[in-house]
Amino acid sequence: MESRPESPRPQGAPRWVAMFYRPSTGSWRTAAQSPHRTPVEYALGEMTQTLRARGDEVTVTLWGPRDGAWHRFDTPQRRTTTSQPIPEPSPAEPAELTERMTGRRHQVLLAGLTKAGLYDLSPEDDTTVRALVERLDEAAVRRVAHWLAAAGGTR
Repeated sequence: MESRPESPRPQGAPRWVAMFYRPSTGSWRTAAQSPHRTPVEYALGEMTQTLRARGDEVTVTLWGPRDGAWHRFDTPQRRTTTSQPIPEPSPAEPAELTERMTGRRHQVLLAGLTKAGLYDLSPEDDTTVRALVERLDEAAVRRVAHWLAAAGGTR
């Protein structure tokens, strides 16, 4: 079992900072920082999804201010995700358009989940997102994503 050192505390005045552990170099890297939590969490989610899509091992930590000092906040546990194929298009629609629109609805829902703070999906979560993508039209998917984003902004 590979061990990794704990994330070092960022330098400077307390602000929101996302850090990723890079196993290849054995070091932590600052990935995003802002005086506000929401953009850092959004960036954290996007980078996590990108790295996982590439097949990389992802270890993250989130630092932020608490009572004027640095505080490390919990991030979701790493979950194994699996890539599932895009469903077959119906014979009535051109395959390329169907695939593109399915991918677009999937991205919209993932963005909404990320804004709600749910960026590390389990296989069951991914299956549920794909089921929604298959059953809802784009307007309904955008509405659900809007609800998720609004819910995420209330923290």
